[in-house]
Amino acid sequence: MTEVSIHVDAPPERVWHTLVAVEQWPELTPSVTSVESLDGTGLEPGRRFRVTQPRLGTAVWRVTEVVPPRAFTWSTSRAGVTTTGIHQVLARPAGGSDVTLTIEHRGALAPLVRLLYGRLTRRYMELEAVGLKRRSESSAS
Repeated sequence: MTEVSIHVDAPPERVWHTLVAVEQWPELTPSVTSVESLDGTGLEPGRRFRVTQPRLGTAVWRVTEVVPPRAFTWSTSRAGVTTTGIHQVLARPAGGSDVTLTIEHRGALAPLVRLLYGRLTRRYMELEAVGLKRRSESSAS
């Protein structure tokens, strides 16, 4: 499991709004080239999104759980590995939000995927967290 956390100086509702606008992720981070909804707009269980990332190619992610405004989970499977992405937003008692991004790889080839792509995965997650922070803190929405 790979986990990245970041403090965001913005209310959870604003962070959530930025986080779930997945089709806008290419504007937030260089780790995502494109995101295309395959089943309509909005983040709901069962909806699929085609996500393209440099060096990782394209994968179709299916939303498995949405708990507004706190968390959403999606997963993708290919070649003996199921990858699950968990995105959490929690309010801080003193204000602002804590965001935690988690990636889990499971399946027969999961150890190989972690070995080959572990550092890249962490780097991409860090870029995504920083982009989310920047957009959420600068957004007036």
